[in-house]
Amino acid sequence: MANTIEKINDGSGKVSNGYNKIETWDAENIEELSTIYHRVLELIGEDPKREGLLRTPLRVAKSMKFLTNGYNMNPEEILKSAMFKEEYKQMVIVKDIDLYSMCEHHMLPFFGKAHVAYIPDGYITGLSKIARVVEAYSRRLQVQERLTTQIRNCIQETLHPLGVAVVIEAQHMCMQIRGVQKQNSVTTTSAFTGIFLEQLNTREEFVHLIGTKLH
Repeated sequence: MANTIEKINDGSGKVSNGYNKIETWDAENIEELSTIYHRVLELIGEDPKREGLLRTPLRVAKSMKFLTNGYNMNPEEILKSAMFKEEYKQMVIVKDIDLYSMCEHHMLPFFGKAHVAYIPDGYITGLSKIARVVEAYSRRLQVQERLTTQIRNCIQETLHPLGVAVVIEAQHMCMQIRGVQKQNSVTTTSAFTGIFLEQLNTREEFVHLIGTKLH
């Protein structure tokens, strides 16, 4: 059963009328996760009973549920919720979509930008829905390669456009703060369908536009 807690806080720790914070979660699930993180603190040599860590297991449990809330989203339904018939057949690009995800190998963050384009064939979708699809897939344990193709496939299979193009540029904490420790490395992945695969000039136009600052 999900519990909802509403807190009113002005940021100073005192209750006021200035700020409404609403959190919803499955209480049983959060309690079990908290127990696990309590044990994690013990295993790394910390004392979960010291003042600064008393509520840390609970905070981390809630944080993890938020960071992986994409499992509760249906990307196809997100697109279908705002599908409109339209005869527009030129490229639609939503670029510089902020992206935050977690590497499934080390459960460390990776973050960057997603650039998504499609060429409609009878149907368009709300522009915000493209960003929400990126959010739905990225808020899961991921690898960047799969994330890229999942976004592409969702748009292609739901809207049936003439083509879809997705490029993701991201920095991975599993490379920057552990292992090889290369802080300036950026990983780029791409996935295309339809016209973007068949017509080089269309693909080049997309690559040019996502690299151009028009605003």
